[in-house]
Amino acid sequence: MKYYRDDIFIKQLGKRIIALRKGRNVTQEELAARTGFELKQIGRIERGEINTSISHIHAIAKALEIELKEMFDFDAGNQARRY
Repeated sequence: MKYYRDDIFIKQLGKRIIALRKGRNVTQEELAARTGFELKQIGRIERGEINTSISHIHAIAKALEIELKEMFDFDAGNQARRY
């Protein structure tokens, strides 16, 4: 059985990153500078276009001065679909 490619989870994570970033009044440009990532990559992560690595998520959490677990404080599990 094939699981829906975790697209919902990836998009929810992106939305969470946006909320955390904006809640700290950090622009995408500032986040890119703090992490060393390209601005385009930050945008793709936030839009849920790429399945980024845990090390990148950790770098974003550090740049936002939050604990890693805060990045995952959302519920996407109940929305998973199979086909």
